Amino acid sequence: MKALKITGYGEIAKNVDIKEIENPKVGDNQVLIEVYAASINPIDYKIIEGAMKNIRSLSFPAPIGFDVAGKVVDKGEKVNDFNLGDEVFARVPTDSPGTFAEMIAVDQKAVCQKPAAMTFVEAASIPLVGLTTVQVFQKSDLKSGDKVLIHAGSGGVGSFAIQYAKAQGAYVYTTTSTKNVDWVKDLGADQVIDYKKEDYLNIIEDVDVVYDTLGGDYTKDAFKILKKGGKVISIAGDPDNETAKELGLNGLIRFLLKLKRFKIDQLAKEKNALYKFVMMHADGSQLNDIKDLIENKNIAAVVDKEFPFSEAVSALEYVQKGHAKGKVVLNMK
Repeated sequence: MKALKITGYGEIAKNVDIKEIENPKVGDNQVLIEVYAASINPIDYKIIEGAMKNIRSLSFPAPIGFDVAGKVVDKGEKVNDFNLGDEVFARVPTDSPGTFAEMIAVDQKAVCQKPAAMTFVEAASIPLVGLTTVQVFQKSDLKSGDKVLIHAGSGGVGSFAIQYAKAQGAYVYTTTSTKNVDWVKDLGADQVIDYKKEDYLNIIEDVDVVYDTLGGDYTKDAFKILKKGGKVISIAGDPDNETAKELGLNGLIRFLLKLKRFKIDQLAKEKNALYKFVMMHADGSQLNDIKDLIENKNIAAVVDKEFPFSEAVSALEYVQKGHAKGKVVLNMK
């Protein structure tokens, strides 16, 4: 079968290649999925660039891709919840990527039946951004009536998070560029701030939760608009100590992160606030909850563009530019 492989760290075009490899073998607790579509996420090009090698180093050639939608074509002896021919979607476990391929074996606990009304391309756009958002808002204990800031509302994560937060009854602020303001409003955001014309720090105050999708100064600035006792949950900042331990980072790296995170910890203490970094994990049961929201029409897929598998390099480069409205998906068929 054909599979995209990372051949080294660095520039995308020079370090990925489609190769012919053997079909995967199915473990007792796995299903073999024929891949119909696989979506691209920023983590994919960051892994190629080498940005994640301190957390997980690669042996080349290495598989790539975490989101998948397709059909079950084989299953292990201990798999009871799926049958051959089932249409499914999943975010595969972090330690076993490889959805940018014609087939992939996935632990059954990560897999969920595909929403019936969705195409494979639409379904493939959901798992990573959906599970990330669910787990972020679990950490923040999001409640109906909470005021939430979600940065980058037109991005893959932001476009899902707006819809999810509204489905939970939250009041949603978001930021985006001028050309996307009306489009993001249509996703359900209560107040959209055009960052090219306005400074959100002068507009928003006393929010309950900041969903930090950007990191850097945005993480520090979150505390300026956070109410006392609020929560900053990040997927782009530096890991808190607890998460660093969960990631298996050694003592030296955790110490360096603590030094780097000093200002954040100080700001959180001043506001009696929670700062938490979330590293999403695969979870088929949570994906099933998302499926219910989709089927109840609380959430719709947001696909910016689809590419054929043969143009996977161009698709990765397109996502790397950071201008996509929603998700970018590889159509494997």
